[in-house]
Order: sequence, then structure tokens, then C-alpha cells
Amino acid sequence: MRVGLTGGIASGKSTVLDRFQELGASVVDADVVAREVVEPGTEGLRQIIAHFGRDFVQPDGTLDRAKLGQLIFRDEKERTKLNNILHPIINGRMRQQMAHFEKEKPDTPVIAEIPLLIENNLTRMFDRIIVVYVPEQVQVERLMKRNGLKEREAKERLKAQIPIEEKRQYADFIVDNSGDVENTRRQVDRIWGALRREMGQDEPSSNDLGH
Repeated sequence: MRVGLTGGIASGKSTVLDRFQELGASVVDADVVAREVVEPGTEGLRQIIAHFGRDFVQPDGTLDRAKLGQLIFRDEKERTKLNNILHPIINGRMRQQMAHFEKEKPDTPVIAEIPLLIENNLTRMFDRIIVVYVPEQVQVERLMKRNGLKEREAKERLKAQIPIEEKRQYADFIVDNSGDVENTRRQVDRIWGALRREMGQDEPSSNDLGH
């Protein structure tokens, strides 16, 4: 079973993915893949340099992600160009990873965290969709704190994604991450149990859930 995990920026998707991994899920992280495909010497970085120029490469040869981020969150045309370069490469790598996990552990759900899963029309890749939810104002506050952004900058980044309230409509399961970590973990545990039952597995024991 392939399960897509998504949500708004700064909603806490990584926290949820980490818990699924603790419970035994096979996990694929789009953010990790996205970093891998732009490492020095990769086709992804070569295409970025060809379009955006070497100004976006640091002296050590790595991508200047902060500088590129400032550009693409201000300029929708450039953001679209970057997405057109990287998304086919990222999606191909993720499909390879999911196929590997399905072959290696066919009875275990594969959870793939993809921030722009809905925006990029990838829902058909998955049997089930999980949306990590927090109210928009919480997103703004967390993004300001995490990335050192001003409120205006944080809101600009939110505009680059489908509103969190709209993403909820695509969900088979919702994790409300606006409370404390333990509350989030309990929700993930319940969803894990439901996914395992759907695959014909026994209900996870308390040991499986880390209680």
C-alpha cells in the first residue's frame, strides 16, 4: 500500500513521518530526495545552473538553497521553471524508492511525504492520502520562528501552496498537529492501526505503538 503524506508548510509533516517510521513503516521523504538530486555533479544541479546561472551556486559547488528560495517565492514564473526542472527527477527517484520498499517488505505500508503532493496532481500515485493540518496562522508563526522570516515573507511562502483548509478535502486521514506532540503521536498510531488492518495485518500491539 502506498500512502501519500502531505500538508501545509510548517505543519509538522516531518514529525508525523518520523512517528510512522518508528512504528515500522517504510518511508520516503521528498525533501531528502530533493536535496539529493541537486548535489554537485547531478543532472538536477546542472539544469538549475543552465537556467538560473552560477550565481546560485556556493563556492564549494553546492546549491545556494536560501538564495534560490528567495527568488522563487517572489517570482511565480521562476518557481514554475524550477518545478519543471526538478519535479520529474524527484518523482522518478521517489517511485524507484517506493517500488524497492514494496518488493523488500510487501506487507508494510510505504509512507511518502510530499509537500506539494496535491499541487502537483500526484494523488493517483497513492492508495490513501494523509493530510497534516494546523490552522494557517499557526503555519505563519511556526514558519517565522523556524526560518527567521518576517510575517510578510512567511505569508508569501504560504501563497505558493494550496490553502491548508482546501488540502483537508483530499484526505482519507487527517492528523491535527496544532496540539502537543503526544496528541499528534496518538493520532498517527491510530492511523497506522487502520492502515495495517486494511492490509490484512493484525491490530498493532502496545509494544508496536511504543507504549
